[in-house]
Amino acid sequence: MIRTLIVDDEPLARRGLELRLAGEADVEIVGQAGNGREAGFAIAALKPDLMFLDIQMPEMDGFALLRSLPAETLPLVVFVTAYNEYALDAFSACAVDYLLKPVEEGRLHQALQTVRERLSARSAEDNRDKLLRLLARMSGKPDLTLADALAQEPGGEPVPKLAIRDGNRTVRLDPEAIRWIDAAGDYLCIHTAAENFVIRATMREMEQRLDPRRFQRIHRSTIVNLACVRELRSHLNGEYFVTLESGQTLKLSRSYKDKVHLLH
Repeated sequence: MIRTLIVDDEPLARRGLELRLAGEADVEIVGQAGNGREAGFAIAALKPDLMFLDIQMPEMDGFALLRSLPAETLPLVVFVTAYNEYALDAFSACAVDYLLKPVEEGRLHQALQTVRERLSARSAEDNRDKLLRLLARMSGKPDLTLADALAQEPGGEPVPKLAIRDGNRTVRLDPEAIRWIDAAGDYLCIHTAAENFVIRATMREMEQRLDPRRFQRIHRSTIVNLACVRELRSHLNGEYFVTLESGQTLKLSRSYKDKVHLLH
């Protein structure tokens, strides 16, 4: 079950979201809060997996709440707000999704599907940690990292990690964890199974940092990890769409169609 906390200063908004989530068999609403301070206490006591969070609230807004929480207690966050101007800040705070009120049914289902994928990835990370301990014992290298162990071929070199600036932190990211990258103005959003990273960079700069054998540009604003591609579909109007293993569908621009080799 996905243990869920609803945080909104409007009782009707909380009730509406509660009713919409009632039809989700794997979602359990464990609590509700009317402001950031109440939410902080609820998170400490209930340890939810997911939080639907309003941004503008009295006493402590949504962003202030996130800044106050220890990283290890932070649940997955889906922002639910009436204001679209906070979208960039929301993704910079590593939100799973950003829903505008009134919430559309389809967007809610889409957000929940992303949540399920993230939680599944967390479970996979636990399994990888166990595998790493086993590999470390077998190799006799207690400081062995999983990225080095899995990326290395016999006699080969590990795939170098990317150092990216995400908000006020620098993250060393394994390129193989990237599913796709899309552009919005002067910013890029790097999508992984675990979280999204928003950085200030251009597509050309990112292309130069990635291995072209693994990553290809399929649109002027999209780069995809070829290992994550499940299928390529054509539509009657001549357009093409790429579907990833995660279920995400991305448009393949006609100008790039003949330049990429997605399924070879």
